[in-house]
Amino acid sequence: MRIRSFALVLLAGLLSGCGYNTIQQQDEDVKAQWSEVLNQYQRRADLVPNLVATVKGFAAQEERVLTEVTDARSRVGQMNINAEQAADPDTLKKFQAAQGELSGALSRLLVVSENYPELKSNENFRDLQVQLEGTENRVTVARNRYIQSVQAYNTHIRKFPVNLTAMLFGYETKANFSVENEAAISKAPTVEFAPAEKPAGN
Repeated sequence: MRIRSFALVLLAGLLSGCGYNTIQQQDEDVKAQWSEVLNQYQRRADLVPNLVATVKGFAAQEERVLTEVTDARSRVGQMNINAEQAADPDTLKKFQAAQGELSGALSRLLVVSENYPELKSNENFRDLQVQLEGTENRVTVARNRYIQSVQAYNTHIRKFPVNLTAMLFGYETKANFSVENEAAISKAPTVEFAPAEKPAGN
């Protein structure tokens, strides 16, 4: 019994010394950061229906742009992947592409709004724009924290002798957001309010 206990203590010490515990800690951190990424992207997706409805009330003729936003949101909803799935490069690439499509569609929607002074001066629309800008900023922060977390994890499991521990227990490097368009993706939509046009004769 004592020999068995000693062996377990020795094994625990060896695992700790070989980075096993740190792998666990960093793996959990990656999962937590990914959950926050999803949370912020979901917050953005939740704004879309009200934003589309508000724009439609003033610019129903912009059907193509409104449809693009709605369709992009639908595709985003179908790509709600977990942290394990995000570790796969192809799956993460598809997720990133879907989110990028929604970002582009929302940007086009905001550009269209510039042509409708009454829409721009609408209190509900202005509030939604502010919420969207804030959410985009939170998305950027969450993405950056996830990127840093994955980089720390990947760097750790590649070091010797931790790489042997990772190999033994099947821990592999995780995919990360590509940085090709990081500057464009992380740039939140600009919220600029022009003064409402005054009625003629005033």
